[in-house]
Amino acid sequence: MTPEEVLVLAEQGRAAGCKEALFSLGDQPERIFPEAREFLRQQGYSRTLDYVGAMSEMVLERTGLLPHANPGVMDRAALERFKETNASVGLMLETMSTRLMRDGLAHFRAPDKVPALRLRTMEEAGKLSMAFTTGILIGIGETFEERIDSLFAIRAMHEKYGHIQEVIVQNFRAKADIPMAQHAEPGMEDMLRTIAVARLILGPDMNIQAPPNLSYADFPRLLDAGINDWGGISPVTKDFINPEAAWPQIAKLRAETESRGFTLRERLALYPEFVRSGKFFSERVRERTLQLADSEGFAATAMQACA
Repeated sequence: MTPEEVLVLAEQGRAAGCKEALFSLGDQPERIFPEAREFLRQQGYSRTLDYVGAMSEMVLERTGLLPHANPGVMDRAALERFKETNASVGLMLETMSTRLMRDGLAHFRAPDKVPALRLRTMEEAGKLSMAFTTGILIGIGETFEERIDSLFAIRAMHEKYGHIQEVIVQNFRAKADIPMAQHAEPGMEDMLRTIAVARLILGPDMNIQAPPNLSYADFPRLLDAGINDWGGISPVTKDFINPEAAWPQIAKLRAETESRGFTLRERLALYPEFVRSGKFFSERVRERTLQLADSEGFAATAMQACA
């Protein structure tokens, strides 16, 4: 996307009542694709991370949306730049299993999936006091014990730095154009069991999310396993990571949530407890966050979807 395209989409989100701009993309595509390198050259950049940093700054300044960058493995220089303009950043750990990097398995020839590199990004963010979203991806060939190892690794990181604001338990969904197109997907019972174990390992205060659009009509059952967050839902874009899976309607989400005794509330890109702490954002982000937040740290206005 060009800067003009980014700005147009962000303006559409702002007009629709969104508070967050999610920057989600592949991990350093310029290392593999000549067209990515050429695009960056035309924009005056050599790294995608630097380009995303510039787009984050533009969106914050021009639209007031709070950026949340999710651009893959990040070095300290990139994180320092993101902290100036991002309310939070994210990187899925996915798994601690290096076994899955063997020939024929899910992470073969995927150097950015090395668990140590992902943990290093999480740790650097912790040292910089940046609110961080991470999580595990289940159903890619890992064992249940490897899932538990991954959850304990996330817990250890949070115990050290206190910066993990959200842990996502995401289920693999097969797509026709990927090498694992014929790979079996995890069932709902497997998903519920994993969420319940995540809640036990991570404790009652951790925010745990499972994407509702990846569980289709069964998504309300995810509440029974211990999640307390549905993640972002956009009124202006599809889920580009899982384009075949439509977002649930807000009214449906609210009805199903309330039918189980919970209240649906809009949050910002920074969770309420992180907003209240005042420790996890730059002065520029703090000013805009406090304009959008109520006294509890939630979004100040009526329920809207997030971009």
